[in-house]
Amino acid sequence: MIRDYLKKVGWRRILVMTLGNVFLGMGVAIFKMSGMGTDPFSAMVMSLSETVGIPYAIFIVLFNLIIFGVEIAFGRQLIGIGTIVNACLLGAFTTFFYELFTIPFGVPQNLPMRFVLVFAGVLAVSFGVSMYQTPDVGVAPWDSLSLIMVKRWPKIPYFWHRIFGDSLAVVIAVVLGGVVGLGTALCAFCLGPFIQFFSERYVKKMLGWK
Repeated sequence: MIRDYLKKVGWRRILVMTLGNVFLGMGVAIFKMSGMGTDPFSAMVMSLSETVGIPYAIFIVLFNLIIFGVEIAFGRQLIGIGTIVNACLLGAFTTFFYELFTIPFGVPQNLPMRFVLVFAGVLAVSFGVSMYQTPDVGVAPWDSLSLIMVKRWPKIPYFWHRIFGDSLAVVIAVVLGGVVGLGTALCAFCLGPFIQFFSERYVKKMLGWK
């Protein structure tokens, strides 16, 4: 059964999805290095994990399981191998890249460099989400919420649904005293448009789609 699913999906879609999660984890790590806020979802999860005292890599899996219930109820067609890869490995990818970058170089204190990291983080996260979401082999519970809303209210463009969800995550992070800054604000308003841009201009070509 699993072999039939993988054969039906195709190696290219799985490869693009997996690389997308790698880029996404790298982007979150870059945001964390900048010290100017991370993406809204990570900011929310990090603040929640610190509040309850559970390590981020473990808490993100538990949190995704909760939202997964919503995805099962309203967006079952969005569940696939990409859902599992993102929910279970994103925390590990983020930790890996953060340690990879900070152990030899440390956390940058130079303000211009921190600004560069923020913008690099926005691009990496946007490209990563686009790569793992566009192949349509399953998306993470949190990302499925925007897609579910698109299906329910198709007249509203995707990026507006994404902006709403990211803004809600920012509010939760702020209330809990999480790390919110320039990077978080940029993500809240830029992820949706950038994801849509990368999907249309680049990722569909990687997949061999017109």
